[in-house]
Amino acid sequence: MAKHTSLEIPDISSFAEDLKIGIVDTEWNPEIVHSMKASTMQTLIMAGLNTVQLHEITVPGAFELPLGAKFLLESGRHDAIICLGCVIKGETSHDQHINRSVSGAIMQLGIMSDVPIIFGVLTPNNEDQAKERADGTKGDKGREAAITALKMILLKRSLGKQKKKIGY
Repeated sequence: MAKHTSLEIPDISSFAEDLKIGIVDTEWNPEIVHSMKASTMQTLIMAGLNTVQLHEITVPGAFELPLGAKFLLESGRHDAIICLGCVIKGETSHDQHINRSVSGAIMQLGIMSDVPIIFGVLTPNNEDQAKERADGTKGDKGREAAITALKMILLKRSLGKQKKKIGY
């Protein structure tokens, strides 16, 4: 079994007041996604941000997460964007197509924009697994997504302004 890295909130106190983070969530599986969003926001607030620094939008489903993130990216105001959703396996392979498309598009947005775009999408086999991964029983994907965003912002800041982009 793989070991997880620390879920401690990184110290961003020296620049927390300057950050703006976008959060895109979905209408599907609202109980699970709302739990993840609440945990994400709580973690960001514990790190030193306040609610006016968080810009939230909701899209219909997971497939629309990348476009929602792109809309936020186009504003040019965000240091990171967190995408939150939940695609539960059904009787068909629909979940696989959605998950592959969404994960690839989110990755591409991050690479092309130089803004961390965080994949906070649960891909469980059933609703019980989703709840366990959203409520802290077997993980806390909302907290993980917030901490990942903060760590990527720190990493980007530590490297300073890049002189030349590679390929994009």
